[in-house]
Amino acid sequence: MELDSTDWALLAALQTDASESNQALAERVGVSAPTALRRVRRLREAGLIRAQVALLDEDRVAALQGQGLTALAEVSLDRQGDEHLQAFERRAVQDGAVQQCYRVTPGPDFVLVLRVADMPHYQAVAERLFTQDANVRNVRVFFATRCAKFGTQVPLRQAAEQLK
Repeated sequence: MELDSTDWALLAALQTDASESNQALAERVGVSAPTALRRVRRLREAGLIRAQVALLDEDRVAALQGQGLTALAEVSLDRQGDEHLQAFERRAVQDGAVQQCYRVTPGPDFVLVLRVADMPHYQAVAERLFTQDANVRNVRVFFATRCAKFGTQVPLRQAAEQLK
């Protein structure tokens, strides 16, 4: 799929605020509303736009619920054959506490970002994902005390100049 400057500008604008009306989006990138709608639909159908979601402030939501804990876990497996890596990855991504799962190298095999209500909930996740899996050799966990930056935008070189 070939993308032109309008497509890149639409992607960049949607990453900034996907809640804008189609009319506002069209004005922002300098095209007609029907053109913006058609292009965004094409980008979605091509799989470049995975989802449009609301990003919640984790700390504020946690304060309203009473607690919240973010953990970053480095996971090393005993056996690194593709079938073993895929098996762990499948289990990790299916667990609701796992927000992000990365297969990495060198060092550990995976880095997971976990979000749980509290330490007992973390312990339950650790037992499900780490303790009960005979292939998990080592887990090193870091508990976040503060988030200085959280971003979701994919860098788009082509669109940077257009939105300035």
